Amino acid sequence: MSMRSPAASPAAASGLTGTRIRERRLSLSRRQADVARAAGISAAYLNLIEHNRRPVSADLIARLAQALDVPPEELASGREEARIAALREAAARQPGTPAEVDQAAEFLARFPGWAAVLTGLSQRADLIERRLIHMSDRMSHDPYLPAALHEVLSAVTSLRASASILAEGGDLPAEWGARFRANLQEDSDRLSATVQAVAAHLDTFEAEGATFTPTEEVEAWMAAGMPLVADSADLASDAARAMARAHLADQHRDREALPDAALLAALDDHGDLPALAVALDCAPDLVMRRLLALRPAGFAQAGLLACDGAGVLVQRCPPPGFPLARLGDDCAVLPIYQALAQPHVIIRAIVDAPEGQRFDTYSYARRSQPRGLDGPVLTRAQMLILPTPASAVASSGPVTGIGPTCRICPRGTCPARREPSILAPI
Repeated sequence: MSMRSPAASPAAASGLTGTRIRERRLSLSRRQADVARAAGISAAYLNLIEHNRRPVSADLIARLAQALDVPPEELASGREEARIAALREAAARQPGTPAEVDQAAEFLARFPGWAAVLTGLSQRADLIERRLIHMSDRMSHDPYLPAALHEVLSAVTSLRASASILAEGGDLPAEWGARFRANLQEDSDRLSATVQAVAAHLDTFEAEGATFTPTEEVEAWMAAGMPLVADSADLASDAARAMARAHLADQHRDREALPDAALLAALDDHGDLPALAVALDCAPDLVMRRLLALRPAGFAQAGLLACDGAGVLVQRCPPPGFPLARLGDDCAVLPIYQALAQPHVIIRAIVDAPEGQRFDTYSYARRSQPRGLDGPVLTRAQMLILPTPASAVASSGPVTGIGPTCRICPRGTCPARREPSILAPI
C-alpha cells in the first residue's frame, strides 16, 4: 500500500504552484502581461498556469521567480509539503474543532502568512505542552526536592526558635546571647545555601535530558554508545560508578556464557527468540541481554527493560519513541509486568505508543532462590523491544496501547489508569 499523502501528487503540486504564482503577482500589483513578458512567455500562457491548467517546468519557475522577485523555492511545490503537513497536524491537535483539511493546500497558497501564523502557534502550543509534561514528571519523581524542602523548613524553624528566644528572653547571660546569635548566623547561612541549591536545581528543569540520580547517570552512560568504562567521566557519583562496575561484570559473565560467535551463527538460522534460545540451549533472558549488548543486524534499534518482583524497573534502555516515565510509576499494561505472573514463559506482545510508533516485544520472567530454601524467592523479568513497522505486524494479533505514567498519558479509556491525566481534555 502506498504511503504517499494526497498532497504529494503531481496534480496537487502543479495546482499549488500556479496558485502561488498568482498570489505573488497580485501581492506586487503586477499585470499578467508584464510578468509574462519578463518571463519570456505569453500572457495567455501565464493565465493558464495561474489557473492550474498547465504544468510548470523548473526553468520556467526560475524565470517567473526572477520576474516576481522571489526565490524559486517559494514557488516550487516541494517546499510546501512540510507546510501542508504542519497545517494538517495543527488541525489534528484540535479534534473538537472541524477544519477543512482537504483544502489545506489551497489555504496555504492563498494565505501563506496566516498559514505561517497558524502553524507557528500550533507548534508553540505543542512545545509548551511538552515542557509542562516534562516538568510535571520531574516534580512528581524528583528525589532531591523533598529532601531539599525538608532542609529549608528545618533551617526556618531553627531560625524562628533562636530569634524568638533572643526577642523574648529578657536579660540573657552574655554567653547564651552570643551562642544564640551564632546559631542565627549559622542557620541563616544554611538556609541561604539550601535555597540557592534548590533554585539551581530547578533551573535544570529546562534541560530535558538532565540527570539527577545514579540510576539515570548509568542509563545515560549506557545510551551514549561509547566504550563502557566504569570510571567514565560521565559518571559523577560513587553510587553510579558502583552500579556501572556491576553492570560491566554482568556483561562479562553473559559474554562467557554466550559468546558473540555462537550468537551470530545461530541468528543466521533462527530469527525467532524462542527458537533461538532452544538452538543455543540458553535461557531467553540471557539471549535478550546478549542481543542488546551485541546489536547484530536487525537489532540496532532494540531496547531492553528489566524489573524485579515488585515491578520496579532496574534497567531502562528503551528504543527511541518508547514511552516511559522518568522514574517509577510506569504504565501498568507493559507486557513485562504480565510476565511476572507467568515465569519461565516467553510472552510476545505488540504495543502502540500514543504517538503512533509500534513495537514488537518479548517478555520473560525468571525465579530464583540465591540463599537456598530458607531464603526469599526472587523474580526478575526482562522485555526485549523491537521497533516494527505497522504493516509488518498488522496480522500478528491484537495490539495493546501503552503510554508513559498515567499523569501524562492521553489514553483516557485505559482500564489500568491510576489517576486522571493532565492531558485528559486532549
